[in-house]
Amino acid sequence: MGRTTKYEIMKNINNYITWIRKVSMNYMGLLGVAIFIVHSSLFVSCTALDEAPDNRTEINSVDKVRQLLTSGYPAAVPAVICELSGDNLVDNNVCVPATHNGAFANFHDQAYEWKDINNYSTGEDDTPYAVWETYYQGIAVANHAIEAMLQMSKDPAKDRDLAHSWGEAHLLRAYLHFVLVNVFAEAYKDETQSANDAGIPYVTEVERTVNVDYSDPKFRKSVAEVYRLIEEDILEGIDLIDDSKYKVPAYHFNRNAANALAARYYLYKRNYEECVKYATAALGTNPASSLRKWANMSSNTINTLLNDYNDETAPCNYLLQATNSLFDRMLSACRYAINKGSEADKVDNTKDILYEGGGPNWSSRLKAFDGKIYRWGAGSEYGSWLFRIYEYFEYEDKIAGIGYVHIIYQPFTAEETLLCRAEAEIYLGQTDKALADLGFWTASHMVDEPLTQSGINRWYKGEASKNIYVSELHPTDMSSEWKYDELSDDAKRMIDCVLHFRRIETMFEGLRWFDIKRYGITVHHAYRRPNEDNIHHDYLRWDDPRRVLQIPQNVIDAGYPSSNRQKSIDGQSDNLKILPVLADHEPKGNDLEQNAN
Repeated sequence: MGRTTKYEIMKNINNYITWIRKVSMNYMGLLGVAIFIVHSSLFVSCTALDEAPDNRTEINSVDKVRQLLTSGYPAAVPAVICELSGDNLVDNNVCVPATHNGAFANFHDQAYEWKDINNYSTGEDDTPYAVWETYYQGIAVANHAIEAMLQMSKDPAKDRDLAHSWGEAHLLRAYLHFVLVNVFAEAYKDETQSANDAGIPYVTEVERTVNVDYSDPKFRKSVAEVYRLIEEDILEGIDLIDDSKYKVPAYHFNRNAANALAARYYLYKRNYEECVKYATAALGTNPASSLRKWANMSSNTINTLLNDYNDETAPCNYLLQATNSLFDRMLSACRYAINKGSEADKVDNTKDILYEGGGPNWSSRLKAFDGKIYRWGAGSEYGSWLFRIYEYFEYEDKIAGIGYVHIIYQPFTAEETLLCRAEAEIYLGQTDKALADLGFWTASHMVDEPLTQSGINRWYKGEASKNIYVSELHPTDMSSEWKYDELSDDAKRMIDCVLHFRRIETMFEGLRWFDIKRYGITVHHAYRRPNEDNIHHDYLRWDDPRRVLQIPQNVIDAGYPSSNRQKSIDGQSDNLKILPVLADHEPKGNDLEQNAN
C-alpha cells in the first residue's frame, strides 16, 4: 500500500475525531449513560437523571461493539502539560534578551512554574481537565463494551466473534489508566512504597450512581493497586487481538501496539524480562526493518512531511492518536520553546540536546532532521520545532474560517519500543544487545558511524551540572529496589544514552516527563514573567511533591481528594466542550517553508 495522502489523513481524523461528537447521538441509550454519569460522578458537579435513557439503540452486535470501541480513543493527550513541566522547553523571556512574551494560554505559566493548574476554561484543549475527562470517557466506553459483550456471551474471550473486541476493550482500559496514573500520581517505586502512594480511580464497571461516596475504597486506589489492575487488563486482552478485524489497524490497539504497551508497562514496573519479551514480540527478528525511514521522507513541504510521518501503513507507527491540540500554536507564541538556553543564567541548551547538537556517534545536527526543523518569527533564537507537531485544520465553516485543530500523536512506535528494550537489556546485563539496539536507533536517524561503548563513555562522561547531555538521576533514592547503583560505569553511561535518545525520540509527546519521574531527575526552570525584570529560578528534585500534577479542580469540587501538593484555588465546573478555533495559524504560501533550517 502506498503512502497516505493528506486527504486520507484528514479523512481518518474526521472518522475518528467526529466519532466523539456523534456517538452520544447515535448511542444515547448506552454511551450517553456512560458519559453523563461519569461526568457527574467523577468529573463535574452532580446532576440527577430525570428519566431512564432511551433504549432504542442497544449495543447488541459485534459491529456495534467495534464501532463503540472506536469512540473510546481520546482526542486529548497530556503532552503540553508534561512538556511544560519537564526539561525540554525553556522560557524565551530568559534566553532571548529584552523579550517579554506572554504565554499562549493562561495555564501554561502555571504548568511551567509547577503550580496547581486551574487557570483555564473547561473548554480549552491540552488542559488537565481535558485529559482527565476524555480518558475517563474512553474508560467508560471500554466498560460499556465489556458489559455489552458479557450480555451477548457467557465467555467473550473464547467467543470467535467477540474475542478480538474483548481484547481491545481491556487493552484500551489498561492504557488509559496507565497514562492517568503516570500523570496524576507518583511514579511507580516498588510494591511496598507504591502501596502507600495515592493513585487514581480504576474504573472497571459501568457507573450508574449519581451521588458517589469517594471514601469508598473502590475509588481510592494506590499506585501499586492501579499497576496491578493495569497488568490484569493487559494480560486479559493481549493474546486476543486480531489485526484483520480492523479497517485501519494503526488507529486501534493492534498486535504491535499491544505488545509495545506491555513492554512500556513492564519497563516502568522494572520487570525487565517481560519488557524484553513483549518488545521483541513487537519488533520482530529484524528491528531495523520496522524503524522510520527518515531518508525516504520528502521535505518539499511541511504537509508532505506530515503525510509521510503519519502514514498509517508505516511499520514504525504502532498506534496513531488523532487529537484536538493547540501545541503547535503554543510553540509559535515564542514564550516556551526549544531554544539555545543561556549560559549566564545556567539554562541548558535544549536545542542542542534535542536535535542541533551531537551525540555519541554523530556531530552537529542529526542528519534525519535536515530540512525538517522550523521556526516562527524573528529567528531561530526565538525557538524552533520539528515539523511533526504541526497541525491539521478541519474546517467547519470555510467562509467564516473556523473549525477544529488536530495533531496526530504516536503513543507507540517501533523506535520508542526499541529504546524500552535497550533499557531493560542494560539492567539484565545484556549490554551487547542493548548496544546493538541503540545502534539500530542511530542508524535509522541516518548516522553512518557505528555506535560503540567507547563513544558512549566519551559523550556522557562527567557530572550532570557540566554536561547538558547527562541528567542528574536519583532512582535509588526513590526505591532501594532499584538496581541502578549495581550497574557498572559502562552500563550507567548506557542508561544516560538511552535517556538521551528517548528524549529526542519523544519530544513534544510528554514521555520525557515520565522518565523524569521514574528516575528522579532534577529539573531546573528559570522564568521571567512578561512584566518583570527579575529572573526566577526553581528546582524540582526527586522528592518534590509537585512532581504529581494536581487533579482537575472540577474533580476536587466533586469530592475527590486533591493531590498532596499546594491547594488549587479557582477551579471551574463547566461542562467540557470542544470550542471552534479560528484558522489563523495556517501557513500562507511558502512563508513557513522559508523558515526551515
